[in-house]
Amino acid sequence: MTTENASRVFDLITMGRIGVDIYPNQVGIGLEQVESFGKYLGGSPTNVAVSAARHGLSSAVITGVGNDPFGKFLLSELSRLGVENAFVKIDDKLQTPVVFCEMFPPDNFPIYFYRKPSAPDLQLKFSDLDLAAIELAEVFWVTVTGLSEEPSRSAHLGALAHRNRKRTTIVDLDYREMFWGSATEATQEIDKIWDFVTIAIGNREECLVAVGESDPERAADAMLDRGMEIAVVKMGPMGVMAKTRQEQVIVRPHLIDVVNGLGAGDSFGGSFTFGLSQGWSLKEILEFANVAGAIVASRLECSTAMPETQEVLSELRKNYSWR
Repeated sequence: MTTENASRVFDLITMGRIGVDIYPNQVGIGLEQVESFGKYLGGSPTNVAVSAARHGLSSAVITGVGNDPFGKFLLSELSRLGVENAFVKIDDKLQTPVVFCEMFPPDNFPIYFYRKPSAPDLQLKFSDLDLAAIELAEVFWVTVTGLSEEPSRSAHLGALAHRNRKRTTIVDLDYREMFWGSATEATQEIDKIWDFVTIAIGNREECLVAVGESDPERAADAMLDRGMEIAVVKMGPMGVMAKTRQEQVIVRPHLIDVVNGLGAGDSFGGSFTFGLSQGWSLKEILEFANVAGAIVASRLECSTAMPETQEVLSELRKNYSWR
């Protein structure tokens, strides 16, 4: 990890998980039957940074990789896809993690994380962080997974406390059961960050863990009560809802033929960030992000499937009353 970009103001800095996605080239069969795979840059906050870069935002990711060929691949892919990799720590002890998935469209995508005994991104320490870059970023994005293990937990809490709600600070609720001892443990750790974030994004199951509510309206209200300026609840087949203290917006699903649903939320996140940067209305932001997520769900891969702005706008203009 270097600090050469400390004085640069990024549109978006994300922090957390990275890995190599090993995705089957055959859809609808189990891994034991798959004959060939593709390898891609992966990890939720990393994909969010890629999505934002596709829309022309300057983005960077704070994370860690192993000192191995997969780590070299990820560093190269970050650069190729337009994401600054200067804040990526090289770990000489742990291997770069890999992730396998199975694809049973439209709604079953089992995922298998190989991150034991730990992963380099979960070994980030507070002392590894470029606090000036974090403070200056227009948007700082973290995920709940980064709170699941030390020293990453303390690094995340320290980064959030240092930023202290400057500008826009987003938490992706991104609850993954396999990373936690229990949902109760996750809730306790999430409770520590509400004072330092301004926007929360999650699906109904993740909201249940975070705030004890799965009903979209009650979940959004609970997040607003915890100090959020915007609460976003993804409602699956009912679409997505965003709520502030002044307004509530619900956007219907954008219907497509699903191939792989795993990267849709990350495309949504990067596109949501882009919409914020453009000063759009909440409705416009949600519609744009919703369509961007659907486009990725219609493709096999995740990071390399992130759409550019004009592709999303073209789809919007065909299906919505867009300018």
